[in-house]
Amino acid sequence: MTEEAGPEWRIAVEPVCVGSGMCAGTAPEYFRMKGGRSQARRPAVAPDAKLLDIAESCPVEAIRVRDRDGVLLAPEDLRDS
Repeated sequence: MTEEAGPEWRIAVEPVCVGSGMCAGTAPEYFRMKGGRSQARRPAVAPDAKLLDIAESCPVEAIRVRDRDGVLLAPEDLRDS
């Protein structure tokens, strides 16, 4: 994305993913299952509150949502770490 495209968020799935499939089932536009684990379809996306909910709902907190500057937005439990 370019600066003209507006703000972007970065999403990543950490290796601790256990492959529950919740994220891919809830938001297939952002996640897919590959090799029994979740994978972000694109590392940079337009802001979407749905991503924050998905990161918070991950049973092992494997999904990270960061803003353009790298500030962790979700999961909330890890923001102060």
